[in-house]
Amino acid sequence: MHICFLTNEYPKAGFPHGGLGSFVKTMAEALVGKGIRVTVVGLNYVLSDETENVNGVNVIRIQKSKVKGLAWYFNSKNISKTIAAIHKKNPIDIVEGAELSFAFLPKIKDIKYIIRLHGGHHFFAEGENRGINWWKGFQEKRSFKKADAFIAVSNYVKSHTSKYLSYHNKPIEVIFNPINSQLFQPKDVAIEVNNITFAGTICEKKGVRQLIQSFPEVKEKFPNAILNLYGRDWLFPDGSSYVKMLQEIELPKLGEYAKDVIFHGAVSFAEIPNIYVKAAVCVFPSHMETLGLVAPEAMAMEKPVIFTKLGPGPEVIANGETGWLCNPHEPREIANTIIQVLSNPQKAQEIAKKGRQSVLQQFEIKTIVLKDIIFYKSIH
Repeated sequence: MHICFLTNEYPKAGFPHGGLGSFVKTMAEALVGKGIRVTVVGLNYVLSDETENVNGVNVIRIQKSKVKGLAWYFNSKNISKTIAAIHKKNPIDIVEGAELSFAFLPKIKDIKYIIRLHGGHHFFAEGENRGINWWKGFQEKRSFKKADAFIAVSNYVKSHTSKYLSYHNKPIEVIFNPINSQLFQPKDVAIEVNNITFAGTICEKKGVRQLIQSFPEVKEKFPNAILNLYGRDWLFPDGSSYVKMLQEIELPKLGEYAKDVIFHGAVSFAEIPNIYVKAAVCVFPSHMETLGLVAPEAMAMEKPVIFTKLGPGPEVIANGETGWLCNPHEPREIANTIIQVLSNPQKAQEIAKKGRQSVLQQFEIKTIVLKDIIFYKSIH
């Protein structure tokens, strides 16, 4: 079997990449480990063509077009030509991409095309309080029509996407994204008992503002509490910084507590376990997620985790049993949940141990990759 993933985000040293790139890397290497040929095709980070084999995965990066207004056309044409050339040499069984991937891709008869729902333009419109961009909306609808099958990374993304887009009665399977349980595992390191940790993009839909607003109530109960925020800044459409907005508008409202809210900036994926390991509690009050791997990754390290009760939250955590869920729009509820965890460290650790076991059952890469292979074979 030969699987071809489409992504422009496949990790490359010295260049930032998103969660989609991390997912494809994890999945691609696991498939190679099962004896499956894997190719990744996407646009390069730099202005040149490039091919390399990384841990058995053949990665082809294509030079981006610089033609203004028509770059999308030439990029799609070059990706199509590349797929056709690969298929001629080593026949491809499955091409997998995200929601917009197939909009301008001509289909090859012997190949099945799968969209994995990571959260597309229509899906996030509601969570980001914005309208549908006609061009992206058009591409997404066109891409969905071309797909032969779909994989949803949670029941929530499957049902929520169906409010906006049709699956055209084609096969669809819910398969969680995997976590790297070798990277995310318990470590024998001293916990900082007042350390509240968030990791993720510093933006509105991740609930960072409400988390900051919850902090004074936590400080009243735990005066030594520190709120550590790790992640890259998000920019408004006018280019202004979300972090700067928080620092200028939200932090002054905290008075003397503001000094204990610390923005650490972006950290590498490999560094995240070293951040979680010191935390007394990890808090991810997202407004909107497709699945949200930060919560299960922290749970895999036996950390007490507070996640959103909205969207896929209840699919990841059984509230009060494997972690905690809260309303991300209610700072008081976030604060009360943090206080509950910090007030009962022994109970919190018992729940954290159950959280790790739950995650290993649901998100272990060996389990996930087998589900993917079974689905690939079922549609080919």
